[in-house]
Amino acid sequence: MSIGIGLISALAVGGVIFRPFGWPEWIFALVGAIALVATGLLTPSLAIEGIFEGTDVYLFLAGMMLLAEIARKEGLFTWLAGLACRLAAGSPWRLFSLVYLVGTLVTVFLSNDATAVVLTPAVIAVVRAAEAEDPIPYLLICAFVANAASFVLPISNPANIVIFGDQMPPLGEWLARFAWPSAVAIAATFALLALTQRRRLVGTIRSDAPDQPLTSGAQIAAFGLVIAIAVLMTASALDVALGLPTALAGLATLALVSIVKRKSPLPALAGISWTTLILVAGLFVIVEALDQIGLETQLVSWLGDLKDSAGAFSEPLVGAIVAVLTNLTNNLPLGLLAGHVVASGDTSREITDAILIGIDLGPNLSVTGSLATILWLLALRREGLSFRALDFLRIGAIVMPPTLILTLWVAAG
Repeated sequence: MSIGIGLISALAVGGVIFRPFGWPEWIFALVGAIALVATGLLTPSLAIEGIFEGTDVYLFLAGMMLLAEIARKEGLFTWLAGLACRLAAGSPWRLFSLVYLVGTLVTVFLSNDATAVVLTPAVIAVVRAAEAEDPIPYLLICAFVANAASFVLPISNPANIVIFGDQMPPLGEWLARFAWPSAVAIAATFALLALTQRRRLVGTIRSDAPDQPLTSGAQIAAFGLVIAIAVLMTASALDVALGLPTALAGLATLALVSIVKRKSPLPALAGISWTTLILVAGLFVIVEALDQIGLETQLVSWLGDLKDSAGAFSEPLVGAIVAVLTNLTNNLPLGLLAGHVVASGDTSREITDAILIGIDLGPNLSVTGSLATILWLLALRREGLSFRALDFLRIGAIVMPPTLILTLWVAAG
């Protein structure tokens, strides 16, 4: 039984990461989940239980994707990127910094997936309008900041909700634990990424992008985002699950835009990547199966042994190990498994914080590390661009390890 579950789970997760035959990621997660039930390795009742464990995550993801899609369709992100282009005043370095700032804000308040899916096409449009000699430095920002800024707030990364589940710290406690580590991660990633791109940020760029006013739809989208952020911050402060408020905020914004502009809400709903929810549900089932063979218990035991043997170095060591593993397994399935370990109640706060930092920041090493980076690659392909995995690894090897070390050191202090 253990061998069968392990084999099917490994094949499914491997398919999600490497996408053989060019098939989308969700197919492998779905087939893996079905195979576990069909072979009798996991009972239907346990599979359903695993699916329902992800309810808050599905609602959060759907709400965030809906808000992001409304903002994209109404031109809000394109307007913000165009503003950054004009403010750059012909300087590639200034544009680089402004895009990083916008990417940070989008990640913090809309999640890292929104940065990958929505901001990337907007940045492509801007660098083309600015006639930048090389678009890659600006596009790399969308990938790297999506992970670096993803633990400023609980809402900045779905992995945060996956890891903490119903044990999510209130907002005040979250900020006390992660504000300074997040600031270090964002600043160090900016400095090191800029260092790797210094030879590409040369010459001048156009700064005369047309100053188009915000449409009524974009204004409503902006208003909806502000209200959604306020609602989510309040929910987090009151220790309320974030999924339902996020979904309701997205639906309310969609209804308002549809009424004011007198148009169907269906295109925005169709723009949501519903298959992403299938992917997550399939992974929840797989993790449920792994729990049945005692993997969670083994990991908790391993963490206890590590803390006894490594002492004060156990937290940064755990964070570093988790960061490396995210690039071998992807941070979404690893985050789901880590969430089960954290929920056991046998991990210290310091170990939990190190796990979260490793899950969120570790994916900046390779293109396989996080769902956000995979979505970034897909966004590039839709625009006729590409970026080699080996080139990303070369940059990530310079950016991620020093940033991770500094961040874990600040978190431990």
